[in-house]
Amino acid sequence: MKKIFGTLGIAILGGAIALAGYKTLIEEQQVVVEKTVEPTMQTVKASYTPTVINSTSTPTDFTEAADKTVHAVVHVKNTSIRTQQNPLAELFYGSGSGTRKYQQVGTGSGVIISPDGYIVTNNHVIEGASDLEITLNNQKKLKATLVGADKANDIALLKVEADFELPNLPFGNSDNIKVGEWVLAVGNPYNLTSTVTAGIISAKGRDLDGNTNIDSFIQTDAAVNPGNSGGALVNTRGELIGINTAISSRTGSFIGYSFAVPSNIAKKIVDDLLEFGAVQEAILGINIDPETKSVEGVKIGAIDAESDAIKAGLKEGDVIVKVNNVKISKFSDLKGQLTAKRPGEYVNVTVNRDGEDLIKTVKLSKRSTYTSFTFGVQLKDLTEKERKKIGIKGGAKITATNNEGFKYYNVGEGYVVSKINGKEVASASEAVDILDRYSGNQRMYLELISPKGEVERYKF
Repeated sequence: MKKIFGTLGIAILGGAIALAGYKTLIEEQQVVVEKTVEPTMQTVKASYTPTVINSTSTPTDFTEAADKTVHAVVHVKNTSIRTQQNPLAELFYGSGSGTRKYQQVGTGSGVIISPDGYIVTNNHVIEGASDLEITLNNQKKLKATLVGADKANDIALLKVEADFELPNLPFGNSDNIKVGEWVLAVGNPYNLTSTVTAGIISAKGRDLDGNTNIDSFIQTDAAVNPGNSGGALVNTRGELIGINTAISSRTGSFIGYSFAVPSNIAKKIVDDLLEFGAVQEAILGINIDPETKSVEGVKIGAIDAESDAIKAGLKEGDVIVKVNNVKISKFSDLKGQLTAKRPGEYVNVTVNRDGEDLIKTVKLSKRSTYTSFTFGVQLKDLTEKERKKIGIKGGAKITATNNEGFKYYNVGEGYVVSKINGKEVASASEAVDILDRYSGNQRMYLELISPKGEVERYKF
């Protein structure tokens, strides 16, 4: 019996050892793979079609435009003779003792627009200059003469003589520029020649508070500083689309925005100065409704009975929304379009009348009435018949005045301003330009012709 239990124990022990070995050598080498079956995804049809952009554009390259521009932009140096008065010296040492003359030098930029040496710049860069000198990008210096200037639009035209063709820039069409478009500003800030900065067009038709002359600037964020005035604003093709003119700044240096006269306006002024010697200002012959700010466009408040606007079918209350397919959102847009046109030209004016858009073709009239707010007088160009009658070539007729000196001497409507400070007056616009320079610190002499044809002279 004892032998049987011993044999049974050995058998049980051997089985346990065999089972443990199987577990260790066989079972642990097996890998169990569990297959996970994902549930079938349900799809829903939608009407949305994603947009796929296959862009082939390359990064904007300014090098070609910059290379074209820097050689056509010049440094402008103006020298003027200023007079300083010392009242105490006059009092103690006699007349003329307190007068001192000195030279004042100003600088700016200009753009060569023709190979024979015509240069466009700002009027404020050269105003009052007795001597003008330009410096080319290769540092060659040339004397310049003033062909003509327009203070209202701050544009002046210079001419230099050279024995070689000058690099120049073609005018672009400023009506085609777009907000967000890349532009370059090229000029001579702080007397640093040929400086190029880049930015985008921030706005069009910008009117500045306090600026009564230009109401249709191109606004950019290209850096413009003192000395850039009169320089070029060009697109990436190197086309001249504006003349850099002003900055918005409390410090006098660039802080984010700069402004340029559109090229279409600058080109028209240059053409007028070359052909007529003065700017020919075109008007529609309408007055603007004061409430025009409440609508998008320009609302007509009244129409000049002598203008072509009535013949063309414009009516009071019409809202001008386009001129020659250029959108008109505010008065500065309209003024910009008219400033770039000449009297006698025809324009297609789209007006909204009672919710319906109508297109009217209007012949532009010539502006003939100008107001000097400084001197308090309204002047009008004389007709050819009036000039012949009183025997003068130019002149400006007074149509209204609130000048106390004129009222004291019973000078008013019908009088003709023939000379100012001994110089013959060519037109009403020229007379207003001279009168508005009057500051009260210097004498001004006016020669007038009364309605009876008598010559009268007054000192202010």
